[in-house]
Amino acid sequence: MSARVLLGLVLALFAPGVFFNPGPRDLSQPPRCQLLLSQTSRGGATFVEPSRQGLVCNPQSNGRESAQVIRVVDGDTIVIAGNRRVRYIGIQAPEMGARPQFYGPEATQANRRLLEGKIVTLEKDVSETDRFGRLLRYVYVDGIQVNAELVREGYARAAAYPPDTRYQECLELLAQEARQSARGIWARR
Repeated sequence: MSARVLLGLVLALFAPGVFFNPGPRDLSQPPRCQLLLSQTSRGGATFVEPSRQGLVCNPQSNGRESAQVIRVVDGDTIVIAGNRRVRYIGIQAPEMGARPQFYGPEATQANRRLLEGKIVTLEKDVSETDRFGRLLRYVYVDGIQVNAELVREGYARAAAYPPDTRYQECLELLAQEARQSARGIWARR
């Protein structure tokens, strides 16, 4: 076997997402996750997951808690009552910091517009906290999953951080839709 063929096989096996891109996914048909994406009256993404052992995952299911939002830190982090920081699962928004990243102020403002002063529902995936001690959660307000809404509007990218990947395939589809529609961080400059 030639070195070129062997290299091609190695690349195909170990780096399919890096060197081989199978093309865009069909946005109308979510993959294996079987999640249904439906538009809310505000145009946000609401996730409804089919039964898992007889339980339906929605914002009213067990294992969720409600909390008052005290402050919006940036596009993917909030502070809730009890001075607890919450980092959104499955997304990465541009940072603010001393020198804000491109679209950081817009992402923060979008998050603020959705959540500031409101009561939210928090959903845990697998991990309780990240290495900085922030709670890791999916955040819901007014029936909208904020993580998904920020990705759909182009204020954040989908970013997988295993093992917390319950809605990752759907977040990826929303990111693809935002890119194709040139919304937010994906706008053509």
